[in-house]
Amino acid sequence: MRFRYLFLLITAFVPFLLPSPQVLAHEGHDHDATEKSITLPALPRGEAASDSLELVAVARSGEITIYLDRLATNEPVSDGMVLVETPQGSVEAKPAGDGTYRFAAPWTASPGRYDLIATVTQGSNADVLAFTIEISQAASHASPAGFWKSALVAKGRISSGGSGTLLAILAAFVLGGLAGVLLTRRRAAAVLVAAIVLPFLASGAFAHDGEDHDAPQTLQSSSAGDVAQILADGSIFVPKGTQRILAIRTLVSEPSVYRRTVELPGRIIPDPDASGFVQTAVGGRISPPEGGFPRLGTRVKKGDVLAYVTPPLQAIDVSDMRQRQGELDQQISIVARRLARYETLAPSGAVTRSQLEDTQLELQGLTDRRAALDKAKREPEALAAPVDGIVADGTPVAGQIAQTNQVIFNIINPARLWVEALSYESLPLLQNAAARVGEQELKLAFRGAGFADRNQSIPIRFLIEGDVSGVRVGQFITVFAETPDEQRGIAIPRASIVRTAAGQDSVYEHVSAERFEQHLVQIEPLDGQRVLISQGVSPGKRIVVQGAELLDHIR
Repeated sequence: MRFRYLFLLITAFVPFLLPSPQVLAHEGHDHDATEKSITLPALPRGEAASDSLELVAVARSGEITIYLDRLATNEPVSDGMVLVETPQGSVEAKPAGDGTYRFAAPWTASPGRYDLIATVTQGSNADVLAFTIEISQAASHASPAGFWKSALVAKGRISSGGSGTLLAILAAFVLGGLAGVLLTRRRAAAVLVAAIVLPFLASGAFAHDGEDHDAPQTLQSSSAGDVAQILADGSIFVPKGTQRILAIRTLVSEPSVYRRTVELPGRIIPDPDASGFVQTAVGGRISPPEGGFPRLGTRVKKGDVLAYVTPPLQAIDVSDMRQRQGELDQQISIVARRLARYETLAPSGAVTRSQLEDTQLELQGLTDRRAALDKAKREPEALAAPVDGIVADGTPVAGQIAQTNQVIFNIINPARLWVEALSYESLPLLQNAAARVGEQELKLAFRGAGFADRNQSIPIRFLIEGDVSGVRVGQFITVFAETPDEQRGIAIPRASIVRTAAGQDSVYEHVSAERFEQHLVQIEPLDGQRVLISQGVSPGKRIVVQGAELLDHIR
């Protein structure tokens, strides 16, 4: 008898062990379909757009939050008035000051499809935006079973399509246990009932109606919360709240004609008319002026004494100087005596007035020469600033021996700087040029080009116009110079370009309110802040111009 009961129990579990036609293919369910629906990790939501505005409404905890942005730039609109037509009448959404508007929606607790109309007023302009929010059973948690099922799905314990299978297996174990504990003759009947009921539970677990895998790819929302991630089709889902945090901004692509731009390597140089070197004419020992040597960055004026150089005297030079001093002293003594005699004889007319004056001049000349010889022996050479500016280079030390023509200081006017670029081809007259230093763009004015090659390149010089703060002499930069040739493309900021893992240039397109797609593009240099897209993006697309690098890090 026990073997017969065991056989009936095994028969009851056969539907779970053998694949049936309902398991492989059931009504409304085609496993041969290639397209799948994409479940977004987001709350129930709806979106709409007009010619100037874009709206996203998110239902959460009996409240609807509306995100209102400008369509072209994705900037939040915080000065609008939003009036929404709901199933319970007209409701005015209260602004939060950051481009979001909220209003109570208790009817979202019930599952269903709700069509809403929002009227957005900005001054004298008004836009009407219609959108639909679909509240699913899982999102509304209408029943305890639905709540626990959603919780299990969210935790990853079961899948939404396999929850019926789990319930059927649990029911089979319960009924099997009941059949095993029956000790009367009715236990055979209980096992028979289990054998009859369980196949129907299994069929209900595997076969369900209303699911069509041939349906086109759709975006569905779950109740797990708003999470930015890459979708199955390769696009990126970014909730509006996350877009506000990342400060995503867009620009509508509009092609135009621009002059062809060439990139030239260059470096910052001082203006030749506003800079100079402080050098020694003769070698000697350096000594500081009164107040010490000027420090780096000290502002000086033309003619300021920056240092002194005392030429060293060799033994032979000292001997020659002493010999010369003796000769001068002897000549001065002879001429002085002659002048004294002439002064005595001049009143009587024995010596003419001209002879007396010539002797006086000769004595004065010899005296000056003797004084200059003494002065040259004890006074050093003063090194003065040739122009107004700051001390850009130079660290002299007291007692240091300077060689002839050695540069002691480099004086530069920081407000007058040039750029010297190198071109490896002959370029026509360059009208407009710019340079990029980090995030700063410098406007340049053409000042001339060299005629002789310098290491197979032609030097081209530009004057930096405007503010030059943050720029230093010798800094390497890239110069963007316009040529007369023209080209057509879409101009976007350089921050819009993102490098892929393969090293290709790409941009992100704002496809819909909360979806972005990456496109490979071909770019050309335009200026210090922009590049030109020649291929890869069609006109009229919304291109991300701020926050593209942050989008590229979403996984």
